[in-house]
Amino acid sequence: MRGAIAMLESGRDCSEIVTQLAAVSRALDRAGFKVIAGGLWQCLGSEDAEERSAKVAQMEKLFLSLA
Repeated sequence: MRGAIAMLESGRDCSEIVTQLAAVSRALDRAGFKVIAGGLWQCLGSEDAEERSAKVAQMEKLFLSLA
């Protein structure tokens, strides 16, 4: 992100800045998905099926919020 800001401040071409912003966005999306996927397994734990199902639904909502 700092790179995109520096590009903007230095007057770089807009298409280059947009390309950099798209790359930042994709990287943030990937990081978010990895965090949530890792959290899913930790959240499931050894609870009963009903609690596990509720937690899976909660994690699905989090995934969709990243889309």
